[in-house]
Amino acid sequence: MTSSASRVLALLELLQARPGITGPELAQRLDVDARTVRRHVRTLEELGVPVVASRGRYGGYRLLPGYRLPPLMLSGDEAVAVVLGLLAAERTGLHAAAPAVASARAKIGRVLPETLRDRVDAVAEVLGFTATAYDGAAPDAAVLLALGTAARDVERVRIAYRSWRGDATQRELDPWGLTFHAGRWYVSGHDHARDAVRTFRVDRVLQVEAVGPGTPAPAGFDAAEQVVTGIAAVGWAHEVEVVLHVPLDRARQLVPRTAGTLAAHPSGSQFRGRVEHLDGAARMLAGLGVGLTVVAPDALRDEVRALAQRLLRDMGAT
Repeated sequence: MTSSASRVLALLELLQARPGITGPELAQRLDVDARTVRRHVRTLEELGVPVVASRGRYGGYRLLPGYRLPPLMLSGDEAVAVVLGLLAAERTGLHAAAPAVASARAKIGRVLPETLRDRVDAVAEVLGFTATAYDGAAPDAAVLLALGTAARDVERVRIAYRSWRGDATQRELDPWGLTFHAGRWYVSGHDHARDAVRTFRVDRVLQVEAVGPGTPAPAGFDAAEQVVTGIAAVGWAHEVEVVLHVPLDRARQLVPRTAGTLAAHPSGSQFRGRVEHLDGAARMLAGLGVGLTVVAPDALRDEVRALAQRLLRDMGAT
């Protein structure tokens, strides 16, 4: 691409990013004189791009309002960043629709220079992830966007929701935030049917309809915290209480937020949570690598002791 053509494309990018930018500013950004700026503007006009020039103290260049811009132009670095972001979205489940991710990658691949496309494909082929891939159900993109808009604009919505049992219900919700956690999307807010703060999986929301103004989230509301504490409070079979003999800030680094709650304790930190299997809880606690005291239930204490004995036996200790 010639230097002149590159500057014309750069000029178009500047007009998109900064409507009203002045001629001297354009000349400085493009490293050309004012006459060259005017020539590049005429080139855009000849290509059918309507550029409006306003004179006076507050004058400048801008694109005609409502003009539909040409296809998105990305530099090589920007294209690589987008492709790698799409790859990460597929791996983590962050995407809203897998076919859309694949088609977006294909479109970007078609417009990349051959050499750059080959190098990006090479990275994609050899790229490895340490985190487990998530294959959970992706939410409908229209639902996700509608909930995000309602949360931003403080709108109340009526949602059609399908529970894990398959039961369909209608809910009126004031969405206060979206959270992406462990491969799934969640929306948290005030559920008017329950008159309480509730969290819903977005992939189970079938339809969203705006019904009017909503109520804003209370000060300090944290949608992500609502999700992880809600998961930790799920009614598993056993309630456990353990004292970890480390300071609270250290315990927070070690214990997953979804495992339960932590609080300060005279001997270190108090952990409370619910688990389905006590042997699994024993392995989790042992993996923390810190001293601990099991407060309840007694059966968990027995599981921790049995695990310690198995480890000693497997190591051949006497």
